[in-house]
Amino acid sequence: MPTYLLIIIAVVAILVLWLVAVFNSLVTLRNRVHEAWSDIEVQLKRRYDLIPNLVNAVKGYTKHEEGVFTKVTEARANAMKSQTPAEHAKSENMLTDALKSLFAVAENYPQLQASQNFLSLQNDLTDAEDKIQAARRFYNGQVRDLNTKLQVFPNNFVAGSFGFKKEAFFDAEDEKINQTPEVKF
Repeated sequence: MPTYLLIIIAVVAILVLWLVAVFNSLVTLRNRVHEAWSDIEVQLKRRYDLIPNLVNAVKGYTKHEEGVFTKVTEARANAMKSQTPAEHAKSENMLTDALKSLFAVAENYPQLQASQNFLSLQNDLTDAEDKIQAARRFYNGQVRDLNTKLQVFPNNFVAGSFGFKKEAFFDAEDEKINQTPEVKF
């Protein structure tokens, strides 16, 4: 077999191996992004599950604050319907605002502030908020890695050929990124 034919076969083999390696790394990164999003959804569900209990605890002490309860309930329902990271970010910001209103109402009721059930729910919500922030940071790191890999040369040709798409970051409003709902009493 002539030498030039061996060289051509070697170059083709190297290109195929490189193509397989790039494709596999893109699949791995895409799966990590999906896994990270799933982690966010788990934490958001935990948060959503706490809210009705919190509202009920506050309702028991505050009979005339129906507007606040409606606002929290509607914000929770909208957040639960969200599908994309952008929709979640918007609805989560609205839910955070609604929860701030709920806690502001609760500040006017000393017996509520002393309630062990309310304090426990308050601590659980703070813990859920912290876990959501951690999951969001992890997700956004995975999205960054995938999007970078999709954009660098020559990976961008492979990614485009196989239909890989950039993923969206899960962003909260800048002023709310480092804030959880105010829960001190």
